[in-house]
Formats: sequence, C-alpha cells, structure tokens
Amino acid sequence: MQTVPDSRDRILARIREALQAPAPRRHLQTHGPAAPADGSAKSPEAWLPPVPADREGRVALFAKNSADLKTEFVRCANHAEVRARLDALAAGAGWRRVAAHRFAAGEDAINSLGLPVTWTDSGYTVPDIESADAAITGCDCLVAQTGSVLVTSRSAGGRVLSVLPPHHVILATRDQIVGDISDAYAAVRRNHGGEAPAFLSFITGPSRTGDIERILVLGAHGPKRLTILLSDES
Repeated sequence: MQTVPDSRDRILARIREALQAPAPRRHLQTHGPAAPADGSAKSPEAWLPPVPADREGRVALFAKNSADLKTEFVRCANHAEVRARLDALAAGAGWRRVAAHRFAAGEDAINSLGLPVTWTDSGYTVPDIESADAAITGCDCLVAQTGSVLVTSRSAGGRVLSVLPPHHVILATRDQIVGDISDAYAAVRRNHGGEAPAFLSFITGPSRTGDIERILVLGAHGPKRLTILLSDES
C-alpha cells in the first residue's frame, strides 16, 4: 500500500529539489532584468528616476516628492523667514513645549519661540520628550530623488527626536539638497570623515501604515507631521 507523504515530507522534498540549482549571486547583478550577454549591463542608478543636475531642479523635484509623501515642505528666502515660519507653526498648533538639540542653523530660531525647550544635548528623561509638542532638528542632507531626509545622531540629536514627538520640524539650507542616495552617503563621508555617526536614518515622509484594510494612517509609529523649512540662505 502506497503511503501519502505528509506536509513535512513534501516541504523537505521541495527543499532538496531547490538545492540542486545554484542560488543566483544577487549582489553581483544589476537591478532590473538580467544583464545582457554582451556585457552592456546598466548601473543601478540607470534604473532609478533621473535627477536634475542643477540645484533649482533638485529643489523642485524634492518639493514634488514631498507633496506626494505628505511632507510639509516650505521654501524660505532666508533665516529670518525660517524663524517667522517656525513661530507661525508654534502659534497655529498651540505648542507649549518643544524638544531639540543645539545646531548652528537652529538654536537662535528655537530660542526665539519663547517656549520651554528640552535640549537633548544636556540630558533628558522620556517624560520630557513625551510632553513635547514638536521636535526641531537639523539634518545631513535632503535627497531630491526620493524626497527623503538623511539624519544622523550628530545632525539630528539622536534617534528620539525623530521618533517620539508628534510633529518633527527639520531646518535645512539649500546647499544641503543632493541628487540621490549615493550623494547622501557621500555627504555623510564629507561631513563626518572617518568617524561614522552611531545612528543614521532616511526619513521619507511622516510615519505611516496601510496594514488595516490598506487604509493609509499617518502617525502610526512616529511623528504624524513632518515639516521641512528650507532656507535659501546658507
């Protein structure tokens, strides 16, 4: 009498069958279709959306991607306008306390709000950050191709400011706009040399999930709002 293989036997048989063929060396292949036999394979960058070579084009592309991602992107003429926009955000949302770290382009603007500030550089407790209505940080660069913001432990005051408060505000300058992810990593090497930051993250829009019935929900695992104030003044 022939026995019917159980589930375990079927799974093991499929594994044995799969092991007969060598696994593809994915790390040696380019993205997209298999490389042509004549050796004219495209680089990974060739499969990604094109990026304008000029800075104005990159700012425009970043603005477009920000709108698609529901990132609030505001271009400002100078640092004075950044402070005015930050004041308007605080007044409009009724901020009572903020959390931040000390960075050259932001400390004056943050102090001008006249609100209690939890400075992560000076040490903090979890309740300090939980009670903040917004976090204000800098960044390493803005990636035009994806609408992402690259933050590190040095440019954004650590992980907590970009995760816990409900509103994350990033202050940046026009010269921080880069083309693509490769340019972003080059910026990290340029900014920090051989001392890589302990924390590095790409933020692409506010926190979101679509797990429940594929309905987009913002603020699922982090800030519900992401605002970028970009100054044309370095």
